[in-house]
Amino acid sequence: MNLDAELAALAAAGLLRRPASADSCCGPEMILDGRPLLAFASNDYLGLAADPRLVEAAVAAVRRWGVGAGASHFLGGHFRPHQELEEQLAAFVGAERALFFSTGYMANLGVVPALAGRGDVIFADKLNHASLIDAVRLSLAFNHRYPHLDVAVLEGQLAANRAKQRLILTDAVFSMDGDIAPLPELAALAERYAAWLLVDDAHGFGVLGPQGRGTLTHHGLKPGGRILLMGTLGKAAGVAGAFIAGDSTVIEWLTQKTRTAMFTTATPPMLAAVLQESLKLIESADDRRAHLQSLIARLRAGLAPLCARSGWRLPPSSTPIQPLVIGDNHATVALAEALKARGVWAPAIRPPTVPEGQARLRISLSAAHTEAQVDRLLEALAEITR
Repeated sequence: MNLDAELAALAAAGLLRRPASADSCCGPEMILDGRPLLAFASNDYLGLAADPRLVEAAVAAVRRWGVGAGASHFLGGHFRPHQELEEQLAAFVGAERALFFSTGYMANLGVVPALAGRGDVIFADKLNHASLIDAVRLSLAFNHRYPHLDVAVLEGQLAANRAKQRLILTDAVFSMDGDIAPLPELAALAERYAAWLLVDDAHGFGVLGPQGRGTLTHHGLKPGGRILLMGTLGKAAGVAGAFIAGDSTVIEWLTQKTRTAMFTTATPPMLAAVLQESLKLIESADDRRAHLQSLIARLRAGLAPLCARSGWRLPPSSTPIQPLVIGDNHATVALAEALKARGVWAPAIRPPTVPEGQARLRISLSAAHTEAQVDRLLEALAEITR
């Protein structure tokens, strides 16, 4: 492989990516590559990443527990805060038990192969997150992808397949479109066809449902029976990590068989201690969630005339993820750069993160944003369209 040529091809297609370096805390106003920018890029949906209460909890936890776990969970790295956090996470989402992971990516990579292997069958939404796609490949199970949100096609696939072990995989809130999976219908299919249903609630946990308990509770469901929940703790929770929740038996199986939990050094116990404080803040953050919903409505109302004028597309989304679809890679990058020149950062998303021809700005709102900041984004976009 000629790497220089391959990199040149990426550049020609408008697909080169370079991360910006932040010199400030995560928040609406950030210093990126030395420039102050109004940021609409992070998944800090409740604005907790730099919340003083979590900062103080972290300082106290560092003094009590140090900065490292030193070993895997089974070899001395499982501290009291890890155990307490797992118990509190299970109670928070209404499950019998939970298992803590370092990241959501590691959770999915470990759990899927522990539930389905060679000879088994996995059914996955075509727009699932990359971690679920990679997990399916790692499992060596047969893979059937169904069109995005298409429950009828999924049922046909389930009815036509008689494998002993079947697993349905779906994002709860899809990370690039912001739409919500039809979880009640998927849960009914899992029950009807004796399949597991693994719900990746990375972008719904903390935002949707009563007290932010997630997309399952938003639909009146909870982990248990054939339903497993994966939630991440570095987005709305503002810290880091992830968890799987479900019935005690399946969580015990995953504890024994999930390689990404068994064979990695445990997350620092200080993070688990801070996450316990984060759960309290999430539970009491109804005012933040209400403010977030008002910002979503304000942004969408302001984008509608701009889309009509420019030919951009704003797919339906009632979540903080607002995709402004431009289409062409180069045009999307140019729009992102034009915004940056006006002091606003909304990242350009291109294939393979999204399908070909659907490059977009992924505008991500936070409860830490103000109405004036949303208006500033809209004014910058309006100026560019003129």
